[in-house]
Amino acid sequence: MRSYLILGMCTLFIIQYFAGAVWLQYVVVLLSLMAFLGSAGKADRIPRLLGLFMMSAGIIIEWNKGTGVAGISEGIFLILPLLSLITLAPLLAIPLRLGGYFKSVSRLLYNLLHHPQKLYAGITGTLFIVSPILNLGSVRIINEFLEDLKLPSVMSAKSYIVGFSTALMWSPYFASVSLVLHYLHVPFKDYVIYGMGISILSLVVGNVFFVIWEKRNPIAKEQTTIQRMEKKHRKKLMELILFVILLMIMCLFIESLTKWSMIVIVCLISIFVPLIFIAVTFKWKQAKPLWVDFRDRAVPMMNNEIMLFMSAGMLAFALKGTNVMNGVSQFLKVLANQSFFLFALAVLLIVFCLTYIGIHQIAVVGALAMQLNPAELGINSIALAFILLLTWYISTALSPFSGLNLMVSRFSHLSGVQVGLRINGLYILTVVTIGVAAISFL
Repeated sequence: MRSYLILGMCTLFIIQYFAGAVWLQYVVVLLSLMAFLGSAGKADRIPRLLGLFMMSAGIIIEWNKGTGVAGISEGIFLILPLLSLITLAPLLAIPLRLGGYFKSVSRLLYNLLHHPQKLYAGITGTLFIVSPILNLGSVRIINEFLEDLKLPSVMSAKSYIVGFSTALMWSPYFASVSLVLHYLHVPFKDYVIYGMGISILSLVVGNVFFVIWEKRNPIAKEQTTIQRMEKKHRKKLMELILFVILLMIMCLFIESLTKWSMIVIVCLISIFVPLIFIAVTFKWKQAKPLWVDFRDRAVPMMNNEIMLFMSAGMLAFALKGTNVMNGVSQFLKVLANQSFFLFALAVLLIVFCLTYIGIHQIAVVGALAMQLNPAELGINSIALAFILLLTWYISTALSPFSGLNLMVSRFSHLSGVQVGLRINGLYILTVVTIGVAAISFL
């Protein structure tokens, strides 16, 4: 029942986006609140407590601002695009599973077991390709391929963080990029070259760091029988790369043609691409179990995401225009007028400190994106978006409360602090330093 409620919320949001009916907005908000309350009892303890705290704080702050029910409704409605995106984007895994692409990825990684550095490059490279459309599901799938191989915990922690985090900076299918660009009104086509550049650079840096680490901490090479990659598997891997490129081209083309919100475009693509793939390949029968699994397992399992995203969005909206945020905005404005580097450093530290103690990135970065005015800061919107996405990148990789860190901790059997600061801290610091220097120069 809850899955129909969540899917109904997403469907009505898309309809409301095009219809623009005020009454329908209130219906969607009501459905989202019902979904939030329904998820509260099913969510994990930490996300439930954080979610209830942020939602309560957001409602109280917004009510004290004098906006009443209308303000609270607007705050919740602003985060619905993001909830729709994270709910519907996993549908893109259906054509990948039906097409047999994951089997080819598994074969590739198996053939690299004898060479740790090549295996690491294979893991991070695969995540670089599939994470932009599968989100955290990509880490889960790669771990399923590798869990029987008993890789060293440090290697798992490094490869998962490095490979997945590259997508945080550029993929329109990610909450980070969609939210920041949406609030700053930056077209994806104007930003993508910068995001893709730092993502590729971070992938290269991550692999260089691993080569250095592996030479100091040699890993026993697996004795495996190397099998030549069959032509069909090589073909599937090329098709997988082309599939991801095609999705991004579709996003850019539709955005340029229609000027629709990128989040809405991604939601529509997530729905129609699987349907078109199934219709073209005539795999309706094989697809049915995957649709049922999405409806009955994947959607109901989003309790933690619904709790955290909706409450963080409400808190971010409520903080806009408060004395605290006005003070922060004025402080950052002074720094920006003195030095872009000091401004960037201050934003990075503020977001990192708040997210490290459990405040979700959406609340902190979202509040800054809604509060800061690029013109007043004396910088362009793309530079501000880049800095905010760098802060999201840091907090996702290093905060022990982030979904990525929690998942990697579980898979590698290490603590969140070990996965973040101890194992990947220097790598993240290097990428961020390069990123800030590059955007300052540009």
